[in-house]
Amino acid sequence: MFPMLQTAILSPDWGITNDYGPLRHVLLGRPEYYKWVEAGPLMGRTLANADRTGVRFDLQRAMAQHAEMVSIYEENGVTCHYLEADPVLHRNFFARDSSAMTPWGALICHMQLKVRRADYVSAIRFYQGNDIPIWNYATAGHFEGGDFNIIETGRVLIGYCGERSEKEGAEQVARFVESEGWEVLVAPISREFVHMDGLIVPLADKLAVACVDAMEPWLVETVRGWGIKLVEVGYAEARNLGVNLVALGNDKVLSMAGASDLNDRMRAMGFEVYDPDMSMFKLGGGGVHCLCQALKRDDV
Repeated sequence: MFPMLQTAILSPDWGITNDYGPLRHVLLGRPEYYKWVEAGPLMGRTLANADRTGVRFDLQRAMAQHAEMVSIYEENGVTCHYLEADPVLHRNFFARDSSAMTPWGALICHMQLKVRRADYVSAIRFYQGNDIPIWNYATAGHFEGGDFNIIETGRVLIGYCGERSEKEGAEQVARFVESEGWEVLVAPISREFVHMDGLIVPLADKLAVACVDAMEPWLVETVRGWGIKLVEVGYAEARNLGVNLVALGNDKVLSMAGASDLNDRMRAMGFEVYDPDMSMFKLGGGGVHCLCQALKRDDV
């Protein structure tokens, strides 16, 4: 059902200096063993309300939704690579969190949820098996890739909510980045948004989507002070992962069904927006940004 694992990525086809330039290579996973389990506030909300909403997990539907997402990447010339499926590491296909790609190589993360604590094994195997340098390891505290947000070249936003990434881990990773000469801003975020990429994600040069109402005012002021225009996402859409989109580059965006207001506004701004139904993943705790890790983007 899935393509064969890639055997190699030829250097220099790795590393990102931004998260909005044309995407060339992406790391995904294989949701063959996916199931809904207690895994943070988003999944908890789904399970707690299931008797009222009637939503139920459907693996075949999830597989079909994931396949549609893959087809969008391939249609846009993106080469897809995959973490190996594992019946024990049954959520490792949320490829955003076990590692983070940087200009200097991969950062291996230290995840907090017991159900995902060993996902780093899949990530290390992938990078070593594809000759992609591992730049560093988060060890001082828990830190997850969704909280590593290259907002623009030379600047990184790092978040922590305590239940996933912790302050100690976030600050250690910030020191790693600062040692490379980049500017870093570390900020606490609300647990209901889980990671920084639930609050703000780059869309294009000097442009990002953000749930301003859920961000600390000083954080919004700082980002705007960098000259970055914010496309504001309403709280209701953001709490359902509306912000959690992927810039494909060349004015194309991978969003999701359900973020209707944001999708309409991006189209009005001239973006071509893909909005597949990813409900099995959104209800399970992650959107399209959570499902991917950019391996190579064009410099901008």
